[in-house]
Amino acid sequence: MNSDKVILVNEHDAETGTMEKMEAHRNGLLHRAISVFVVDSHGQWLLQRRAKNKYHSNSLWTNTCCSHPMPDETNEEAANRRLFQEMGLRCNLTELFHFIYKETLDNELTEHELDHVFYGVTDNLPGVNHEEVMDFRYIGYTDLAEDVKANPENYTVWFRLIMERVNKCINELNNVR
Repeated sequence: MNSDKVILVNEHDAETGTMEKMEAHRNGLLHRAISVFVVDSHGQWLLQRRAKNKYHSNSLWTNTCCSHPMPDETNEEAANRRLFQEMGLRCNLTELFHFIYKETLDNELTEHELDHVFYGVTDNLPGVNHEEVMDFRYIGYTDLAEDVKANPENYTVWFRLIMERVNKCINELNNVR
């Protein structure tokens, strides 16, 4: 099944093959991922708390949604698919940037991802998929940054790595508009 496979890539995001998702995470192989950050029209960030049954980083707060593109799926298609599957939301998404990170996680897994980061705005309330999401909340960036600094263990590693950069990109986009 394609949804159980990830797209392996090199550091230039060129595809090098596919692999079963858990095998790629056990072996720490570089693969493509997507992360979506949604805010409302007041600039409040929509966070999700990952479900307890997630295979890593369970019960931690993170960005609105994240996942892996399936083979033959674009990054934007994957971002839109997962935003709807996890949060029941649809909105226009803009890719902000991509980055590579490698971090050891729980359950003897390693995230080694080339992550494409997307941003969108909607005032629609989520209709969460409780298989994926335990809870959600809206929070302003200043309060969020203070909480992450005081309680980093409550947030996923990739979220902590990029939230400042995402905030900078959002501010730049809003100043252009």
